Amino acid sequence: MKGPRLPYRYDHYTWVELKEKVEDQPAVILPVGSTEDHGYHMPLDVDTFLVSSVCEGAAKLIPDEVLILPALPYGFEDHHMDFPGTITVRDDHLQDFVVDITRSVAHHGFRKILIVNGHGSNATILETASRRTVIETDAHCGTLNWWSVAQSKLWEIGDSELQSHADEIETSVYRYLNDDAIQMDKAVREVKIPVSKYYWRGWIRGKGASPLRMMDQWSRISDSGVIGDATVATVEKGEELYRAASEELAGLIQEFRALPIEPRVDRH
Repeated sequence: MKGPRLPYRYDHYTWVELKEKVEDQPAVILPVGSTEDHGYHMPLDVDTFLVSSVCEGAAKLIPDEVLILPALPYGFEDHHMDFPGTITVRDDHLQDFVVDITRSVAHHGFRKILIVNGHGSNATILETASRRTVIETDAHCGTLNWWSVAQSKLWEIGDSELQSHADEIETSVYRYLNDDAIQMDKAVREVKIPVSKYYWRGWIRGKGASPLRMMDQWSRISDSGVIGDATVATVEKGEELYRAASEELAGLIQEFRALPIEPRVDRH
């Protein structure tokens, strides 16, 4: 730890303090990211840095209602392994590891656990992990992608027709949070994927996500790692998106925390 202890950081408490914190029943947040390519212009930590930052932004708005666990910086990345530096974890290992964490949190008495995802290909794995947590513990556990709470703002301020990866959105938010780490002179627009009636990669303005779900090897659909237009990213767009995502996530956490946990009933 560097600097002062933060009231919303799970790992900043002593074990005695954390035991007392259970009485308040804050929502416990697990950010999950990845270590993978994000174009010529962005570092490998994009997914982890963005999801961690949005979770912290939300926590600052409701510091007494949330505890953030240390982020997981690795995810399911097999489709990105043609790009040097990418680290992948097998899907079953990732799921079991996440469930081990959530089971530990529930074991200590916390009843509201939220997994916040920063890497698209983690999503189905984390959803299953959250369901297992509900089945295997007495806790409520949900999951979401951080950008899902800012969808309306994304299309309101974005200039690109397609948003997918290392694009206008991710680049803008990273620029707002740490512009010095971005090499905008190397940013590119790359959209070499086909867009058909039922399949495309990412989100298209007015159409949303593709009805057909299929993940190709990334090196087949992108030369740079980018799908979208990183060249139109700005600090100003990033600030709007970050603030919107943080505020909406804070509201979601409050609503999730207030949901009652009804007793199970064996109806045999």
